Amino acid sequence: MDDPALGRVPRACRGLGYAGVPCGTSSKNRPTGNEGIRLKANWYEGDDMAEDWMDKVSKPEYRVKAEKDVFITARDGVRLAADIYRPDAEGKFPALFSVSPYGKDVQKFKSPRGPLAPVRGNGGQEAGDTEYFVSRGYVHVIGDSRGSGDSEGEYPFYGLQEHQDGYDVIEWIAAQPWCNGNVGMLGMSYFGIMQLLIAAQNPPHLKAIFPYEASTDRYRHQFYHGGIMNMFYIQWWGHVAVGAGLPRTLREKPEEMKKVVKELMRKEEVQIYVPLYDALKYPEKNPPLFEGLTHPLDGPYHWEVSAYTKFDRIKIPSYMVCRWSGWPIHLPGAFAAFNGIDAPKKLMINETEYPSGPTRPWTDDHDVILRWYDHWLKGNDTGIMDEPPIKLFIKGNNEWRYEREWPLARTEWTKFYLRKDGALSEEPPRQDEGSDAFVNKPYPLPRDVIPGVRYATAPLKKDTEVTGPMALYLSAALDQTDATWIVSLNDIGPDGSSRLVTKGWLRASHRALDEKRSKPYQPFHPHTESIPVEPGKVYEYAIEIRETSNLFKAGHKIELVIKGQDAPSEDPIWFHLCNLKETKHTVYHTAEHASYLLLPLIPGA
Repeated sequence: MDDPALGRVPRACRGLGYAGVPCGTSSKNRPTGNEGIRLKANWYEGDDMAEDWMDKVSKPEYRVKAEKDVFITARDGVRLAADIYRPDAEGKFPALFSVSPYGKDVQKFKSPRGPLAPVRGNGGQEAGDTEYFVSRGYVHVIGDSRGSGDSEGEYPFYGLQEHQDGYDVIEWIAAQPWCNGNVGMLGMSYFGIMQLLIAAQNPPHLKAIFPYEASTDRYRHQFYHGGIMNMFYIQWWGHVAVGAGLPRTLREKPEEMKKVVKELMRKEEVQIYVPLYDALKYPEKNPPLFEGLTHPLDGPYHWEVSAYTKFDRIKIPSYMVCRWSGWPIHLPGAFAAFNGIDAPKKLMINETEYPSGPTRPWTDDHDVILRWYDHWLKGNDTGIMDEPPIKLFIKGNNEWRYEREWPLARTEWTKFYLRKDGALSEEPPRQDEGSDAFVNKPYPLPRDVIPGVRYATAPLKKDTEVTGPMALYLSAALDQTDATWIVSLNDIGPDGSSRLVTKGWLRASHRALDEKRSKPYQPFHPHTESIPVEPGKVYEYAIEIRETSNLFKAGHKIELVIKGQDAPSEDPIWFHLCNLKETKHTVYHTAEHASYLLLPLIPGA
């Protein structure tokens, strides 16, 4: 596999991710200390490498035979549909299980690969390349979640019954004459999330997982960013293969939920945004949107369907992968799972050509997945466990680097203070520097410029690497009892060009902190209550900003942008239900009320 822009691709980097950045490397390039080690794509065939893992993985040698519409009976008698793809040969093979409500049939469509496109509905084509794995000696079982596709029952939308179904199907797979008893799982996004939830059920024959782009906190990573409702679920339901049916909580608690719905339907935002009204009035129209609207605070509903509450139950090898631009959904889940799971584990953070994520049908990083499963399901020592546990793609210089822990032990946590005249500086403000203000107006039109304030460093005198989690401590006042904060970190080039690095969010009424779970660089908001703001009072808002790794080159600027809203015109997929009252936001930067950005600087960039 060669890239014309790169010339001959290194053997150690075959099966590349985006733009030729290597997904693997020779074992001779291992770190010897805590400094991290750069992986440069400059090893070509003929180099004197100690070993090449591409020589060790399974080779394509089998044709694929399919068995369609197989029904597997769950513990409660419900029949679950699956398609089974096996090597066309005698013998027993390890199996990879993929499950979602997106429809098993569409996973085999030969659609042109392209970015996530709601109009095309290609977001659900995420089970992986069947032929790639089956030709290399794996069985691929693609199933429909309960209540979706051809499966029977009521769709539980990530609920416990869906986790238990995964257990039952995996144990059924392991007992088949074509399986050697070793089962893994395959797929990204929904498929990846289900890997973690099913692994927490501890099916005996599930030996390893590879959750790719898998959020782990239903409330914080998907429905509500910093307590602000994410409008993604207005459109997501369009490519799910689930028929009309009542949301689970409405089936389980009809009277309680009817009261909640009655109250919500009086709200201004529900009467203005038609999809929100329709989701409440006709719950079977968009069950996920109904569930999100009726559960605006964190609690048992979100805990049941969130993997982070079950990390202590996951005892099998796990390899987490995500992209840096996955800040609206999956990125924090990769880090949470890596730090939360106590088992053999790996983490790789890459980047994709499109900000919306991997192209679909999804085929990214299959060589790394093969290397992982060859090790754990076939007993083939591919050397993958000899390498450090973390592999990061550093944006800005576009190089890979191994690391051993997250956050990095050598991090220099540095405060960058908001200053007058839009400055961002390591020097704290003086008493007389005052404040900046902007007024948020509701219902922005497509051509409207969203108001806000900007703060930037002077052009950097040297390359400056920012790698890790980060937080904004914002001293600010509002003239309403609630509002929303949306912040962005940008890399500004000498020519004025801007590149979005990462984002953060917080609803003002959700500012309460869990002191025990918070860290200076990663504040944790429980989101279990809404506490109105006293208009005019200055509060400190601790805003978590999603993790990143970016080299700001000499001559570039680090820019912080603070707004009170976003809109579909800025991001048609990830926008939020922000404050619908005209609101004045005042940001302070004085000695008494300082505001600062806490950044993880990495020495030696």
